[in-house]
Formats: sequence, C-alpha cells, structure tokens
Amino acid sequence: MIEALRRRARLNALIRDFFARREVLEVETPILSAAGNTEPNIEGFQTRFSGHVDAGSAVRWLRTSPEYPLKRLLAAGVGDCYELGRVFRNGEAGGRHNPEFTMLEWYRVGWDHHRLIEETVELVRAALAMVGREAALQVMTYRELFVGTLGVDPFSADEAQLRAPLAGVGITADGLTRDDWLDLLMTHRIQPHFPVDRITVIHDWPATQAALARIRPGQPPLAERFELYLGAVELANGYHELNDAVEQRQRFQRDLAVRAARGDVQPSLDEPFLAALPGLPRCAGVAVGVDRLLMALAGTGRIADVLAFDFANA
Repeated sequence: MIEALRRRARLNALIRDFFARREVLEVETPILSAAGNTEPNIEGFQTRFSGHVDAGSAVRWLRTSPEYPLKRLLAAGVGDCYELGRVFRNGEAGGRHNPEFTMLEWYRVGWDHHRLIEETVELVRAALAMVGREAALQVMTYRELFVGTLGVDPFSADEAQLRAPLAGVGITADGLTRDDWLDLLMTHRIQPHFPVDRITVIHDWPATQAALARIRPGQPPLAERFELYLGAVELANGYHELNDAVEQRQRFQRDLAVRAARGDVQPSLDEPFLAALPGLPRCAGVAVGVDRLLMALAGTGRIADVLAFDFANA
C-alpha cells in the first residue's frame, strides 16, 4: 500500500507540473451542489443540509464530476483551467469501481476535441514514462472502429445486424435501444481486445451519444466527442463542448424522462449552469479517471490496489 500511495503522489505532482508548464490554472469547485446529474446511467449521492433555510436548498448532491461549475468559471472568463479532486457515484462498487474516486478534468479555450486528444495522449504518455513504460497510439473514428473490428456499420446496420456478434452472450433483449446494443458491442466484443500496450482513441460518436458535446451536422450527424483507452481500460471522455443552453436543457429533460420511466430519482436541474452556458467560450474539455490510470501504471485490475482504503474499508 505504501508504494501505491507514493505512486499516486508522484502522479499528482506530474499532473500539476504538466499543467503549470502549460499555464493552465488549477481551481477548486464545490463538492456539494443543489443540482444533481441527470444522466440516466449515473446515480448520485444525496444528502440534506440541516441549517437555516436562508442558506439555500436543503437537498444537496455530492458531485459526480466538477463539469458544471468548471464551465461556469469558463463562462466568467477564467480561461484554461483544471481540477484534480474527488467525485462520487452511487452504486458503483467492485473490482474496477469505487463509489468515491479521483477525477482530473480540464478545459482548453479555443480548442476542438481533436487538439485536446493530442494533449490527453501527451499526459497519458508522461504518466507511463514515470514507470518506464511506453505505448503505441491508434486514433480512429467510431465508424472505422466498428467496421474494422466487426464488419458492422454502426450508423446504418439494423438491429439484427447489431445483435448478431453478441449471439451466445446471454443478453436479454427486452427494452434495449439501438444505443444499448452499440454499447454492448463495445464492451463485450471490441474493447476487451484492445492491445495492452496501445493507447486507443475513438472520436466522432453517434449524435444520440453526445452527452454534453456539440453535434456536427451531416449524414449522419456526429457528436464531437472522444474516448481514450489504455489497453482495454477506458481512461478519458472528452468533448468539443456544447454552449447552446436551449439544446442542453432539452437533453437534460430527455434524461429526466428516461429516469421517470424507470422510476428513478429526479435530480434538480443545474439552473446556474444553464444560465451561464450561453457565455461559455468555444472550448474542449476532458475528464480522466486518475484511479484507472494508476491501475494501469501498477498493472492491476483491482482499484483497491491503488487506494489507501477502498469502500469496504473506508
């Protein structure tokens, strides 16, 4: 455990030096918020403030990422910035998941997702060099990935064609959407076969998987989003950021409709974030799972191996 703590300290120092040399400002944003994450597949922790009602909403959420307050700072003119800190996701505990974990998130003003891909690769390679390792790089589009590995076009294939490579996996098809089948193909048939010594970057995702990314018009329209993998482990998720408050509100409301259909909790929308969004400069941002990066550096598949105390022992 002591060596794991030392490796984490070295990585934290490397990250701070990496951004200091690039004049990217380190900031801190609230861990408790009056608004929650609407993403249907992410569940937040909720708590209650017991003080005077004048202090604001009594219901508070532990952040699942620092994204919304960081974008409020960007809209206020802070410029290039990053945060390295703890985030929380309920229900995610196991070999590769801990409900409390460390996220690095940063934003570059005036950049698109392609330029940010290059910087993210630089950071991952610097971390690997810290332990004497190197990695090859492969960058491809989402379509190139699916066609090249499965012979399936993810944008034009029908559901039967998407389901065929998953025969024998034992998946119950009831209620699964097209995006669900695409996700299953990624997690069960594509991602596990990424070479361990390769950084793989996938960009230009389906518009239906845009999250907070801009959508580039065309046939098909594409989300200006990327994911970065080291070996089979997803490390980073980045976007050419959306700054259309009307569209963002519509996306949040679609998320809430999915949650309502499932009977899930309905988090409050982040109204200060939506109010600030029209002032967000053109920028790109990315979140990196620091614990997953540490797992890769240590050569372990257990997140407990890179924590001082995992959830079961906290």
